[in-house]
Amino acid sequence: MSPTITAFKSSPDRGRGLARDMRVRWALEEVGQPYDVRLVTFPQMKEPAHLALHPFGQLPTYEDGDLVLFESGSIVLHIAERRPGLLPGDANARARAIAWMFAALNTVEPPILDRQTAMFLERDKPWSEERLRLVDDRIRVRLGELSHRLGDAEWLDGAFSAGDLMMVHAIRRLGGSGLLEDYPNLCAYIARGEARPAYQRAFAAQLAVFTAASSGEPRSQQMQAERERPH
Repeated sequence: MSPTITAFKSSPDRGRGLARDMRVRWALEEVGQPYDVRLVTFPQMKEPAHLALHPFGQLPTYEDGDLVLFESGSIVLHIAERRPGLLPGDANARARAIAWMFAALNTVEPPILDRQTAMFLERDKPWSEERLRLVDDRIRVRLGELSHRLGDAEWLDGAFSAGDLMMVHAIRRLGGSGLLEDYPNLCAYIARGEARPAYQRAFAAQLAVFTAASSGEPRSQQMQAERERPH
């Protein structure tokens, strides 16, 4: 029986592959694991049935038999540990790949998410511009460190791994921000991740959900969503 993941019925990322179910879809595609998707609305995320799967009422979740998981990082790690393709066979290399997963989630991604908060939830505050500058400075520090470590390598530690999957997805949120342009090796790194056939299949699957949902939206709602989407 195939595992089931949950995803947004109408994703706030407007089909750009930024929602966190994209990470899980990508991981499942990389290891060749078929999966089912149950689409969830925003109100349903806070209902008891979904809260039983995710105590914080978020997405994605993962169900496989008696196992229920939440948090995209834990789901990707579980997938990577069960099937070959995302973690090296060598024990030390495997541990390093997992370390990069944690680095993506705990070190690199937080200031990027802070930037989104500053831009879209706090932009009407009198201190928003100053906060955004501070957040951008933090992001540049992390990007500089990541760029230095990656250097001319194709991936972070030898072959592509779950660490690269999580890192690429985290930093591609900065597309259009102007912050990546100073780091051409990171831009190329993202492009390599996006070029992977597994990524392309996952992206197409997530985009198809958005396309189906948006086709039923009134034109006024679509125009409003376009005005509010990140650039």
